[in-house]
Amino acid sequence: MAGPTTAQRGARGRAEAAPRPQRTGPEERRISRRARLVLAAVAAALLAAFVLWALYGSSWFRVERVSTTGVEVLTREEVEAVAAAPVGAPLVSVDTDGMERRLRQKLPRIDTVDVVRSWPHGIGLKVTERKPVLLVKKGSGFVEVDADGVRFATVDEAPEGVPLLELTPEPSASLRRFGADRLAQEAVQVAGGLPAGLAKDTEAVRVSSYDAISLRLTRDRVVIWGSSEDGPVKARVLAALMKAAPKAGHFDVSAPTAPAVSAS
Repeated sequence: MAGPTTAQRGARGRAEAAPRPQRTGPEERRISRRARLVLAAVAAALLAAFVLWALYGSSWFRVERVSTTGVEVLTREEVEAVAAAPVGAPLVSVDTDGMERRLRQKLPRIDTVDVVRSWPHGIGLKVTERKPVLLVKKGSGFVEVDADGVRFATVDEAPEGVPLLELTPEPSASLRRFGADRLAQEAVQVAGGLPAGLAKDTEAVRVSSYDAISLRLTRDRVVIWGSSEDGPVKARVLAALMKAAPKAGHFDVSAPTAPAVSAS
């Protein structure tokens, strides 16, 4: 039988001479995994350091401007003066909650305010002012009262379309039970629930007792409202009466299921 050829012997020799790949042992794998973890930790630390520097140390994210929206009676200048935004400070360090508290405390006309960061350089003040639904005469001025009964500002001139409170409580069990403050609150509830058109025509809300509230309208018209209960129903009934009898001067919706209307 013929032996292997020269070519076959050469190929076998080369195969035997070729180095075999070395296998990585458990210890080498542990070292490699540890090195990757160390590199990842170093990279994370460098990234965190860069982010902190960018937010606090660089000039990239610093307060440069303040914008105010939602003001009607207040001015942007007085709101921003009270807010006292730290211009030049890192935007991330601004105490937005503290600014909101300061604005509400020093400017009672503000009902709500949101202080927001506007990246990369701005602070936004989103203001909602209180709306007066009733006025209380005080000396030569008027105290504005909102729908929650908050007396938030004193003004020299009565705002147009806001009724005046006429509190004339009679000595009665109602007054002893509820007190003048509670009766005033009932008037606020009535005024705050009036539709816009009716509120604009209402010159005064008169309160004699808990269930004796009346409205004095323009053109010498009077509405007997009764208590503050069932306000939306009474408003709808009154609107229907005024449409049916536009020249009437006296309306009674104290019992909305049995309303009355007369010339005077």
